[in-house]
Amino acid sequence: MSNPFKFKKFSIVQDRCAMKVGTDGVLLGAWTPVNHNPNSVLDIGAGTGLLSLMLAQRCHAELIDALEIDDDAFEQCVENFEASPWSDRLFCYHAGFDEFVDEIDDRYDLIISNPPFYTEQVLSGSQQRDTARNSFSLPFKELMAGAAKLLSHKGLFCCIIPFKEEQKLIELGNKNKLYPNKITRVKGTPDTEIKRSLIAFSFHEPELEISELIIEIERHQYTQDYIDLTKDFYLKM
Repeated sequence: MSNPFKFKKFSIVQDRCAMKVGTDGVLLGAWTPVNHNPNSVLDIGAGTGLLSLMLAQRCHAELIDALEIDDDAFEQCVENFEASPWSDRLFCYHAGFDEFVDEIDDRYDLIISNPPFYTEQVLSGSQQRDTARNSFSLPFKELMAGAAKLLSHKGLFCCIIPFKEEQKLIELGNKNKLYPNKITRVKGTPDTEIKRSLIAFSFHEPELEISELIIEIERHQYTQDYIDLTKDFYLKM
């Protein structure tokens, strides 16, 4: 077994997961608003279980469900949940999103997803990695429709996607009566292009809050905004 990725309050074993712990997941887990005190959380495409574990650390939700279709990732997600301080609140379903949406009547106060988002089929030679990375395995259209069905009236759906897909996702949200409440656009450094969009959707249309987050001033010199966002998790922040 390879060395686990250690955070301040939990560890992630990930040697059998196609998608390893990365900046996108940590950003989403740290950024997702929890001030509406969600009682139930759903993590779509859980992978290692990172998002669920971060949300377990950040909020008091009694129920945190995760969903993972890949056999190996599912087993590691369960392992990471069981080894965490919040194992009594975490549960992983071994299922695809479409069948889960069809079978579950529950509504969740918070739904999170770091979805597969390579809309061009970028094939790596690893079927497991391609499933985790490419949106043909979970199209945005299906993601938004399913999230709308599973979200409670007061709930939030939060995700991280490439900036170039932002408008497309907002339009798909509108078709499902989900509206962006908060958008944070992420840049690697002050001089680079916007790379990612963090978006929180709900059934309500408050005034849209838009901000920008820059990760590094230069290599390994992190901005104060990024440190403030992630310091509860990263060991060296």
